[in-house]
Amino acid sequence: MEEIEIPQYFICPISLQIMKDPVTAVTGITYERESIEQWLISAKHNTTTCPVTNQPLHRDSDLTPNHTLRRLIQAWCTANATKGVDRIPTPKASLDKTHVLKLVRELGVGHLYVNALKKMEALATENQRNKLCMAEAGVAKELCLLIMKCFREGSTIGLQEALRILHLIWGSIPKPEVKILVNENCDFIDSLTWVLHCEIDNHVLVKIEAILVLEKAIKVINSSRLERLRLEFFKTIIMVLRGKVLSQQAIKSALLVLIEACPLGRNRYKIVEAGAVFLLIELELEKAHEKNITELIFNVLAHLCSIADGREQLLRHAGSIAVLSKRILRVSPATDDRALHILSSIAKFSARNDVIQEMLRVGAVTKLCMVMQADCATYLKEKARRILKLHSVVWNNSPCIAVYLLTREQR
Repeated sequence: MEEIEIPQYFICPISLQIMKDPVTAVTGITYERESIEQWLISAKHNTTTCPVTNQPLHRDSDLTPNHTLRRLIQAWCTANATKGVDRIPTPKASLDKTHVLKLVRELGVGHLYVNALKKMEALATENQRNKLCMAEAGVAKELCLLIMKCFREGSTIGLQEALRILHLIWGSIPKPEVKILVNENCDFIDSLTWVLHCEIDNHVLVKIEAILVLEKAIKVINSSRLERLRLEFFKTIIMVLRGKVLSQQAIKSALLVLIEACPLGRNRYKIVEAGAVFLLIELELEKAHEKNITELIFNVLAHLCSIADGREQLLRHAGSIAVLSKRILRVSPATDDRALHILSSIAKFSARNDVIQEMLRVGAVTKLCMVMQADCATYLKEKARRILKLHSVVWNNSPCIAVYLLTREQR
């Protein structure tokens, strides 16, 4: 496209793109509708601030369509079409809540509900305004009830669409409502677990949607219910990870479910009993994933290695200490922190002679010395130093220890 100058007031201050549907906030600043709506939704509290003026802005603030500016932008785009500028269509009219409520009613009609779900999915995919409208109309509650009904009746018709819509609109539902939705519907978590076991058409896509929704739900579940999660629940999550056919996002969601459950001691024992430690090491050894998945894997392992059973499972895997040491200084500071935490737990509480020798043999001791000399955070160096000090007598003859001590003397 030929280099042309775009008028500054055509640009959204948030997205920095030409506005297609400009709206003006009560602070007098004009934004792309979807960008400012997303800004308001993502606010942790009901009141946030205007991105430009920093003035208070309520998440329910009116956004006034700026028709004059939109027409100017459309005219400018048309005039510059020969220079490669795409024309901007007139935005569709806002979704009418009455129409959404009609679709909600159709969910209760046997021969209409599948078609109603497909229409809802199309609306939720279209834009942020539709998601907000659907959330306000109570669609999430109806979808939860529908999913639980499928669970009780053993029916899978419409499950994929229902889960997909629920995942799409989840971020548009106020947090207090989400908490009520999850905690007052006792069968909801069990329903999602059941979906993960289902063998149906497009079962992979259905399971992906189910695990994405489960991640959202587990974040708002109250502590008493979180503590009562059964062993079968964790076996299901491990089964999902073992499947190896899910998207990267679905794998992240499964790991995040485990991380949310880990702080409660009872859950750690259940997760270990479900076989998580061995599987997570195998998953990391494959290394066919993004680095933030490695961070999540090491996070879960650090939690599980805080108990004796978790450390014992870790040490039964022939490649566990090697993979821990190999990832240090290669992935991220967060991974370094978790890996050092695990090695520290092993060195303090599971320090059999064969384990100490294994740490030396596979290069863990060498890597600890490298951390001491690397350009990394001071607290990581201190962690490495403490581990080395624990077994310095055994490791004293290691060449890397000798080099490290010589380096310190020269300093």
